[in-house]
Amino acid sequence: MKTIQEAVEITIRKTPFIEEALNEKLINVSSLARLILPEVAQQLKKEVKVGAVMMAINRLSPANELRIRKNIKKLALDLGDVIVRSDLCDFTFKNSPKLFKQIAVILDKSSENNDIFLTISQGIFETNIVASKTLQPLIQKTFEKEVLINNVDNLASITIKLPKENLEQSGIYYFILKQFAWANIAVQEVISTTHEMTIVVKEQDVNETFSILMDLKLS
Repeated sequence: MKTIQEAVEITIRKTPFIEEALNEKLINVSSLARLILPEVAQQLKKEVKVGAVMMAINRLSPANELRIRKNIKKLALDLGDVIVRSDLCDFTFKNSPKLFKQIAVILDKSSENNDIFLTISQGIFETNIVASKTLQPLIQKTFEKEVLINNVDNLASITIKLPKENLEQSGIYYFILKQFAWANIAVQEVISTTHEMTIVVKEQDVNETFSILMDLKLS
């Protein structure tokens, strides 16, 4: 059977923003206890007093989270070059046998120009293409018989070179992406390789996105 302490921990861990704000002393414990009381009571299947929830919140140990945050902050300071590309478009198509063959056509024709931005991500059910606007007519023509799920224009990308240690540290993507959530920036796509992370946003948000990433490096 769960204890009040366990139920409180499970409830708070579900919302990283609350956990972080709590550790920064930005949240009133009494207000938080009243907020999560119904969920805690539901988990325990019995009535729980606010005072007991407050005590459980105060007993939460931030040591592990603070250790992770410290390590991530160190990695953030080691972020490499930040590369910005503008005037991009985003296509999402439903997967099909022909689609995979047409991708080869796009790759072949775009390889002739080193200045073109092109990323292709194949999922189980759909394929996403983020490309320079100059490739838009070619993509539209090549995939005209395919099922278009989504298309967005006026995008920009910011590519971050990650340190090698990022593979060993949990939370590095969360640490970066949460900055955009706090700033109310809608991330359109996240594309990653082993040591690169590309964030695609609307062009109107690119300056603020770049500023946030530079602050991570310099702070």
